[in-house]
Amino acid sequence: MFFALDDGQREWRDLCHDFAVEVMRPAALGYDRDQEVPWAVLRAARARGLHGLEAIERMAKDPEGISAAIYAEEMHWGCAGIALAMSASWLAATAIASAGTREQVARWLPECFGVDGEVKLAALAVTEPAAGSDVRSLRTSARRHRDGWTLDGNKVLISNAGVADVNVVVATVDPGLGHGGQAAFVVRRGTPGLSFGAKVGKLGVRASPTAEISLQDCHVPGEHLLGGPDRLARKMERARQGLPTATSDALATFEETRPLVAAGAVGVMRAAYEWTIDHLTHSPAGVAVLREDRAQHLLADVATEIDAARLLAWRAARMSRRGLPMRGGEGSMSKLKAADSAVWATTSLMDLLGPEAAHVDNPMQKFFRDAKVFQIFEGTAQIQRRVIAGQQLTGALRRQREAKARTSREGADEDAGAGG
Repeated sequence: MFFALDDGQREWRDLCHDFAVEVMRPAALGYDRDQEVPWAVLRAARARGLHGLEAIERMAKDPEGISAAIYAEEMHWGCAGIALAMSASWLAATAIASAGTREQVARWLPECFGVDGEVKLAALAVTEPAAGSDVRSLRTSARRHRDGWTLDGNKVLISNAGVADVNVVVATVDPGLGHGGQAAFVVRRGTPGLSFGAKVGKLGVRASPTAEISLQDCHVPGEHLLGGPDRLARKMERARQGLPTATSDALATFEETRPLVAAGAVGVMRAAYEWTIDHLTHSPAGVAVLREDRAQHLLADVATEIDAARLLAWRAARMSRRGLPMRGGEGSMSKLKAADSAVWATTSLMDLLGPEAAHVDNPMQKFFRDAKVFQIFEGTAQIQRRVIAGQQLTGALRRQREAKARTSREGADEDAGAGG
């Protein structure tokens, strides 16, 4: 395992970081205050090849999968809210790429970002009022008709809702099959029966628009079912048979993106850490604070947490890119560690800086508010622990069965040898 970045990865990191320094960071507090969609920043990112299909294609060429994690860390270092407005489209695009046919991917992926100079956004609609991290309990229904599907239900806390041109909606076709009876549909903005609630005011990541989605007798054509009817039929049949490979499209998407969410949390934590050091070294009083044992111990702990969380994110990103099964909960581990560390680090650094850190013009209070969302979205910290524990226990049972089988084979070989 090599920890040093290659030339291409370093060049990509520097390109991303320069954009975060020159464009995102100066605009961050203003967009956070006004809760406006950062269209100007998105257009600037497109101009530098940092938003849209060009960026995706460049990152996809990295066989290690690290370039996407680097991108997430640097963009969130610049501004977590603006980065989330950008990455929410990636979430929808990942769902399309994971579940869609080749023709659907070719049609809808460009619509998630826009082409040429046009900037578009996309949204993945999973969360419901009574079903947040538990995607098995989704109540939004999908009824099949001769010429398509009718969707009914409500989605809440959806990033980019109301401004997205493409909405990927996860709905239940057969409630008795759990996530095996669910499917994902593309719903374009302007579709009759699709409406949006008011933009939600949030504690953090305020540049990322969040709203409710309502679907009432919302009719979508049959070709908007991601993967097509045959894929859905096979998935539901496997679920009826109790086969473990009948997985949720939403869960499959989250498993791919959790390492990138973890990298985003690392970016926020690193931003808070670096800003604290830079701020304190610019005044005699701050330098005096840095000489204290409590400050040095804290900075050492935060630096260690940053590196530990980053390495977990990179490991999961590598495994995802190489198609290696995350049988130990590696994706969830990366998100859990990075999210919890970011909340702890920003809280501790706020305490170190004192009352000035809470001032509305101080970036530290924004880092502190932004960090909390990582413990909530794409599966809460509690859900991540359940996933990790479940996979660890499954692994332990598998090892026990393999050990018993190995002992039985060895015993049989010994008996055969004695008989010979």
